[in-house]
Amino acid sequence: MSTPHIAAEPGAIATSLLMPGDPLRAKFIAEHFLCDVTPFNKIRNILGFTGTYKGRPVSVMGSGMGMPSLGIYAHELYTQYNVERIIRVGSCGAYTRALSLFDVLVANSAWTESTFARFYSGHDCKIAYPHHDLNMQLFSTARAMGVEDRLQLARVHSSDVFYRHDAEDYRDIYRDYGCVAVEMEAFALFHIAQTLQKQAACLLTVSDCLETGAAVTSKQREQAFTSMIELALETLVES
Repeated sequence: MSTPHIAAEPGAIATSLLMPGDPLRAKFIAEHFLCDVTPFNKIRNILGFTGTYKGRPVSVMGSGMGMPSLGIYAHELYTQYNVERIIRVGSCGAYTRALSLFDVLVANSAWTESTFARFYSGHDCKIAYPHHDLNMQLFSTARAMGVEDRLQLARVHSSDVFYRHDAEDYRDIYRDYGCVAVEMEAFALFHIAQTLQKQAACLLTVSDCLETGAAVTSKQREQAFTSMIELALETLVES
């Protein structure tokens, strides 16, 4: 039952899946957090693995960068492999000084100027939402882990363009749409999940700030990412 983009056989992918953008980060998660790991995909170097976490089956797969790439994999995972829930884990750039490096955001919505929704589902919406129950489970799990005070609910901007013509227009986006940070995939994941009646959520670590120019190092990013991964995995096995 392989697709043009995923080579997995039926049953090779768990119903709960963690999705970082970077395929090598997916490999890192599989090697450092999961047991009894089996690879299920390497087409286009978008690596996918299934293993167990605390005895429960969990898969992890990279999405690549941007909504078009994530859209392909999320759609196929939901429709062809019976995946029920996906948590995106990644980094974001802060639009406001109110956020600090290493803050962890739980996206409660994603705004975009993209036409992704119009061409995916025929609904030209610009705001998409995560699954309420999955978001609440993230907070419940964080509370049990003693890290709830590190999480912030926030609207994020899912941008189609990394190198924008007007590099300063993030201030308008922050003011007009309430987006406190920017990333490039959450809107597509939320919209696809809503359309297909599946579950999706998004956890993001602040890795840089557009207002101050501050940024974390690659080593610091990996350390911050580790705690976010633990929260996401704990949530998936409780869902």
